[in-house]
Amino acid sequence: MTTDVPTAPAALPDPGRHLTSPTTRSVLRIKHHLVSAARAHLCEQGFTEVFPPIIGPVTDPGSRGSKQVDVDFYGHRYKLMTSAILYKQASLLAFDKIFCVAPNVRLEPLETASTSRHLAEFHQLDVEVAGASRDDAVQLVEDLVVHMVDSVVRELPKEFAELGRDVEAFTELLKGSFGRMRHAEAVSELQGLGHPQSPDAELDWTGEALLSGRRDRPFFVTDYPKGSRGFYDRENPDAPGLLKNFDLVAAEGYGELCSGSQRTNDYAEIVTRIRETGENPQKYRWYLDLVREGVPASAGFGIGVERLTRYVAGLDAVWQASAFPKLPGVVSP
Repeated sequence: MTTDVPTAPAALPDPGRHLTSPTTRSVLRIKHHLVSAARAHLCEQGFTEVFPPIIGPVTDPGSRGSKQVDVDFYGHRYKLMTSAILYKQASLLAFDKIFCVAPNVRLEPLETASTSRHLAEFHQLDVEVAGASRDDAVQLVEDLVVHMVDSVVRELPKEFAELGRDVEAFTELLKGSFGRMRHAEAVSELQGLGHPQSPDAELDWTGEALLSGRRDRPFFVTDYPKGSRGFYDRENPDAPGLLKNFDLVAAEGYGELCSGSQRTNDYAEIVTRIRETGENPQKYRWYLDLVREGVPASAGFGIGVERLTRYVAGLDAVWQASAFPKLPGVVSP
């Protein structure tokens, strides 16, 4: 079992030493195979891969605690993408089922360099389905993760042997039927363990690790409170104040792997939610124009590729799952 203890090196290994390490090579093969298996599975299910931008006038405002990076785009202030969420929804105007493997840049707080789970630059496997519900998205995540892990375990036994990762750790995962718990239930469990988790906020990193370490297969946390996530998560009309969203949390203490939700596509609701966060809706003009014209209702999610690789490979820290890791505050190539 892993725990969120400080594991950040004072300096990352130089690229040559990192890339020629047998450990790194095994990890990167696992990472490649996970993404390849996901692509094959999604394409078989009728999904189209799209290629979202890496800069834009706005990006996802829901990245907890991290800062966005500004770039000069011919005299205009643009952002590096922290998430492809807005562009995923827009892409549904072309295709009903889309996915992408998107780079993301988030200037995480310096203290996250020692959580073993945060990178300033990472990739997400993003998926979006027009007309889908939150439960549809949850089932799709579960099926996808089971397929990815099953494929890599069967195809790369030498890599797991090199890493000393016992694939028996995935026995329960490969059965599917991941557990579920509501956010309120997670808060209650954590408070019962003596962890001071706020009932009004996302689960903090320590709390996620505590819940994760008590389970032998991944599980979903659903129904986060309104205000804890981005303006695009749909509020549950049958449970006002709760969002129709979810996280997928790994077993063995590895923490959160994926976040997703059913999206709202109601123009007035989105504008109201943006204003509730203290932001000016004018910033999102291109997105709001598309919503007003008729962006489909949808549900989707993003899986952290490096986090999933860390879990599957049994790594101490997420930076080991990147060929050229960027840790918060650590100068690196």
